[in-house]
Amino acid sequence: MKKSEKKYRRLIEASQDLLVTVNLQGNITDTNEAAVTLTGVERDTLMGADFFAFFTEPELVWEVYRQVVANGMVSNVPFTLRHTNGTLTEVLFDGSVNKDELGVVLGAVIVAREVTEKNWATELGIANKELAFQHNEKEKRADELSIANEELAYQNDEKEKRAQELSIANEELAFQNDEKEKRAAELSIANKELAFQNDEKEKRAQELSVANAELAFQNDEKEKRAQELIVANKELAFQNDEKEKRAQELIIANKELAFQNDEKEKRAQELSIANIELAFQNDEKEKRAAELVIANKELAFQNDEKVKRAAELRVANYARGLIEASRDPLVTISPEGKITDMNQATVNITGMDRDQLIGSDFFVYFTDPQMAREVYQEVFAKGTVADSPLTLRHKDGKLTDVLFNGSVYKNDEGNVLGVVIVARDVTDQKRIATELIEAKFAAERATVFALEAQAKAETATGIAENAVKAKQQFLSNMSHEIRTPMNAIIGFTKVVLKTELTDKQKEYLTAIKLSGDTLIVLINDILDLAKVDAGKMTFEQIPFKLSASVAAMVHLFETKIQEKNLALVMDYDAKIPEVLVGDSVRLHQVILNLVSNAVKFTSEGTITVGVRMLVQDKEKVILEFAVTDTGIGIEEAKLSTVFDDFQQATSGTSRLYGGTGLGLAIVKNLVEPQGGTISVKSQVGVGSTFSFILSFGKTTEKAGAESGLIVERETGFTDVKILVVEDIALNQLLMKTLLEDFGFEMEVAGNGKIALEKLRTTRYDIVLMDLQMPVMNGFEATEYIRNELHLTVPIIALTADVTTVDVEKCKAVGMNDYISKPIDDKLLYSKIIKYLKQADHAKTIAAPAPDDRQTQPLTCVNFDYLKRITKSDARMAEMIGLYLQEIPQLVQTMKKAIAEKDWMALKRATHSIIPTFATMGMNPEFEVITKSIQGMAVNLISLGDGASQEAMTGLLSLFSKIETVCALAARELEDKLLALSQALSLVQAKK
Repeated sequence: MKKSEKKYRRLIEASQDLLVTVNLQGNITDTNEAAVTLTGVERDTLMGADFFAFFTEPELVWEVYRQVVANGMVSNVPFTLRHTNGTLTEVLFDGSVNKDELGVVLGAVIVAREVTEKNWATELGIANKELAFQHNEKEKRADELSIANEELAYQNDEKEKRAQELSIANEELAFQNDEKEKRAAELSIANKELAFQNDEKEKRAQELSVANAELAFQNDEKEKRAQELIVANKELAFQNDEKEKRAQELIIANKELAFQNDEKEKRAQELSIANIELAFQNDEKEKRAAELVIANKELAFQNDEKVKRAAELRVANYARGLIEASRDPLVTISPEGKITDMNQATVNITGMDRDQLIGSDFFVYFTDPQMAREVYQEVFAKGTVADSPLTLRHKDGKLTDVLFNGSVYKNDEGNVLGVVIVARDVTDQKRIATELIEAKFAAERATVFALEAQAKAETATGIAENAVKAKQQFLSNMSHEIRTPMNAIIGFTKVVLKTELTDKQKEYLTAIKLSGDTLIVLINDILDLAKVDAGKMTFEQIPFKLSASVAAMVHLFETKIQEKNLALVMDYDAKIPEVLVGDSVRLHQVILNLVSNAVKFTSEGTITVGVRMLVQDKEKVILEFAVTDTGIGIEEAKLSTVFDDFQQATSGTSRLYGGTGLGLAIVKNLVEPQGGTISVKSQVGVGSTFSFILSFGKTTEKAGAESGLIVERETGFTDVKILVVEDIALNQLLMKTLLEDFGFEMEVAGNGKIALEKLRTTRYDIVLMDLQMPVMNGFEATEYIRNELHLTVPIIALTADVTTVDVEKCKAVGMNDYISKPIDDKLLYSKIIKYLKQADHAKTIAAPAPDDRQTQPLTCVNFDYLKRITKSDARMAEMIGLYLQEIPQLVQTMKKAIAEKDWMALKRATHSIIPTFATMGMNPEFEVITKSIQGMAVNLISLGDGASQEAMTGLLSLFSKIETVCALAARELEDKLLALSQALSLVQAKK
């Protein structure tokens, strides 16, 4: 298996195709040298790298990889590989799933090659057969493992039985030991009783001795003691009887003792037999344990062998799979030049079967066998040959140009076994090289033409840029001139709508307001050059009543329709929800243009406006709007161009009916960006139908118009004083009407110069500043207010030109916000309230200062924040006193350091002043500016040279802002300290 594995590995490395294995996470786990060549990445770097990152379309490669894992394989999917040097390589992507011996998916084997697609069905069949064989081998090994497991289970059962028998024997032995102990106790008692009887016998013997002495005395006294002798004989007889009884009892006791000894011997023999049987059982147990150990060792050995075989089989299958996956012919050849093995690509390129190729002469398949043989011999001489050009011949005569690559392969002892040959198809590469030469020649000619065209284009671009600038200036002026009267028209219409009106008057005025709103949006789209040129229209999504909107638009044409004696028909689908979400103003524009055209081009008959619902779901509805007339109609040849800019049905249309030809172009540009479509059907002399389809969101909210025209007021804002800087009397009157309706006091300045005079003597909460005025315009006035008067009063621009240029200019000179004309009263009120809240107006009572100095709105120091952190007025007064002692001195130190270019002193001063902005609750912007000054000081210290004029200018500009805000903060804190001191004095007096 090791020889086979090495052989396959050499074949894999010899392949010119990229061959990799990829795990389920998309990381490379193995690769060949071709992958290193195609990607330009070292092999160590490739291992574990994200495989898909090397393609120009990694997401699509990932999708195909998932198909490989899900379906088992994919074939011939075109992708592009990117080399580290930027070179792109077109490849065909083939993949098959990679599994382990248990069938678990590990990932996939991927082959990517540069050549034309091939049919790999045969290779897949062989791979499947080999996979089936592996599965059969796996099943056999599983059966063997099952038998071994059953035998092990049987041995375990036997072991359990022996263990149970041993337990029973041990219990019986314990019982016998208990019986033995009982018999020993009984024998001990018998021995004690026998000793007692022997003691009695000794006593009786002593008594007999006394009796004999007495008998001798009695014999001597025979005559005296005859009676006593009789008595003594009787007593002796009695004693003998007793002795006999004791002797019999002793015999019985001895028999009992002998019986017990016999029982003891029997129990000892039984115990000996039990011990022998127990020893036998232990021996049997040991034998079974030894047999079990041997069986386990054998089973482990079998498992190890199985794992080794599976690993070897997996490596061999993996290597073989990679070889078969290659689209290049791979052949192993013996030293005699005979083919010993090959892949499917060799079969395909020669047209010969595997059986025919095995053992055949390798060189006969080339158009020049002798050259092929010489290259083959060179492989033996040098060990390897690369990219030798040869031509292979198919059996049907087809020729294939290949690059011949070969290397010798050896056994473990280093003996050469043969040669591994890889023949790479370069037919397409030759064709592409020829095409590239031709393309290069064509490109050189095209370059010459392009340079000439570029010169002409640059000239035209200069002319176009001048025209665009002139157009932008014209549109800006026109915007201001048109918006100014529109501001008054729409503004006063809103004012009148708030008064007592009849239903008919309210209906007419509402139509005028909707028309005005639509006209303003139309002006925005036409006059804002950036939107028109770049198509950057924006669409709102607000609730509105569709039926009311359509009716209001149609109502505008009632007078004109009656004048022309036309009939107007409304066909509105009742199933449409009452309130929808979308851009009602843009819809008004579309309907106005279409109905206007219908009225214009219809002299008799009927105009029908229809709205019907096509689709409805939980979130949206899709509606079709149609405007049908019985007018002059449009020629079929003109239908495709009616929506183009400045196009009309005929050249005489403008002369007869008027118009610019922009209406339908605007309609198209309003419908299509919202995802809708517009179409037209027409017949000359019969009429036209313009229809468009749009989708609208569904909602449960009320329409915006239902909130009414009355602006909801917020409480707590009293004594608000606003300065309106406006030169047109009509607009002055409108602003006065709106602001008085809000409950605010206002004054008017006719131009910027008058506004400056008023600001020097009077404190205002808000300034509403028109931009284009005589004497001094709004930009100049704002710049003077910020830089000369050093006022921070909020300034809101009133502009009729809302181009990006003007908005940026407003911010640059120091304006806080802007409102475009015509003025939306709700938007105006919301912005005024926004800046009053920022100035904490509702909690601060404005009062003139005791001296002639202009009082500033308290927007610099956050006294609410100071009160929260100090907890008491006394502590706040103490903190303010410390600030007033230190900060002015630090500012002067900074000023002196800049003048003397003492950058170290400047760095120390900025370091001390930076934390004070947060301590006083001031705008963080000033802390950032001070840090910038500190950074510049550090840079100047490191440079060691004098500061440049540019650096000094920037430094002075930043310091000017800090000096101004610190001076303003000092004035506010002095006023606050005075008020606190007075309040604390009153408290002390009361105590």
